[in-house]
Amino acid sequence: MRDAIVIGGGAAGLSGAVTLARARRSVLVLDGGTPRNAPAEGVHGVLGQEGVPPLVLLERGRAELVGYGGSVRTGRVVAAERDGDGFVVTLDDGSSERARRLLVATGLVDELPDVPGLRERWGHDVLHCPYCHGWEVRDQPIGVLGTSERSVHQALLFRQWSDDVVLLQHTAPEPTPEQADQLAALGIRVVPGVVAEVLSTDGRLTGVRLESGEVVARSALTVMPRFVARLDGLAGLGLVAVPHEMGVGEHAAADLMGASSVPGVWLAGNATDLMAQVTGAMAAGTRAAAALNVDLIAEDTARAVAAARGA
Repeated sequence: MRDAIVIGGGAAGLSGAVTLARARRSVLVLDGGTPRNAPAEGVHGVLGQEGVPPLVLLERGRAELVGYGGSVRTGRVVAAERDGDGFVVTLDDGSSERARRLLVATGLVDELPDVPGLRERWGHDVLHCPYCHGWEVRDQPIGVLGTSERSVHQALLFRQWSDDVVLLQHTAPEPTPEQADQLAALGIRVVPGVVAEVLSTDGRLTGVRLESGEVVARSALTVMPRFVARLDGLAGLGLVAVPHEMGVGEHAAADLMGASSVPGVWLAGNATDLMAQVTGAMAAGTRAAAALNVDLIAEDTARAVAAARGA
């Protein structure tokens, strides 16, 4: 039985695993091989790693983990449950692994609007986070696809990166008078009508076509997905997704150190913090791993005391 299994080999999971391995814990990372940010050309905002392709960043993280004695196994988790003093995790090939503690860093799924052509450009010139990709589309014609009352906020936010921003109302409610004044003051035009298709030519986004037939030329499109924590196969632990307090989707709740409501199970990254960027996920993985290690130390110490008294 290992000290810890980390479910999910993204930025949060690998950071947590490296922290545990450096603490001389036996740790195994189980990774399904489908990182959320795989479509992106590069990772931004990670000090010293600017623009590194996401898969390269993960390769480097795996190498660091192995260098400290940890291990990584590719496989999709289909079940996890408590087993005596620890946990048993079953993979899609029917095999299982056991550990005293679990760190769940499975990330989230981006539920995108059902607009033809949009998903194909996701992670390239269809994006949602200005701090991750705003610099790359600076000074370009940007369209904000309205899907909720938060779309006005997104339009005001992206205005920081370009003076050519339009709010495509799509399915979002009409801006309030106050919001309309804000948009007008910043030169953000509101385009009424539902978007029927995202247009691209030669692998580049060129605009959107409305149901009316009107084409709005744009070279970048922003959209706010609905974020849903990936908890497939983890129902046996008692982990459940609950509505996020900001109304942006569903997450698995955890405290500031990553402890879940299930004893022995910690959470890190987008599975619990839907808004975390790569650096935030890394920090959360490290923090949760430290808390998990302290919990193991407490258990090890209690066992040592009991054994000494028995002797």
